[in-house]
Amino acid sequence: MASALSIRALAVALLISALSLGACDRSVLSGSKLTLDNYKLITPGMSKGQAQEILGPPTSMETKNMVLFEKTTWRYEDGKKFVLLTFKNDQLDSKDTNLGVQ
Repeated sequence: MASALSIRALAVALLISALSLGACDRSVLSGSKLTLDNYKLITPGMSKGQAQEILGPPTSMETKNMVLFEKTTWRYEDGKKFVLLTFKNDQLDSKDTNLGVQ
């Protein structure tokens, strides 16, 4: 009887964990925040901090001083999926992705 109760408790814990990951807009299978829903939350004018709250830290980044402004490019990768964010100073100027294309 005790083992059946333990199995049931384990099943409930796993279900709660899976639901919690889904509530964070992460892919349940990979745990990645690189989802089309999160990408749609990224909007022009957003700060680097706001973008990072949604997608997490970028896989790679590059910053160039363009004399009149600082251009920063963030790239997020998860397998073949990618998101590219370009900031002028601290504000999002453009974004690109292949999410939803596969």
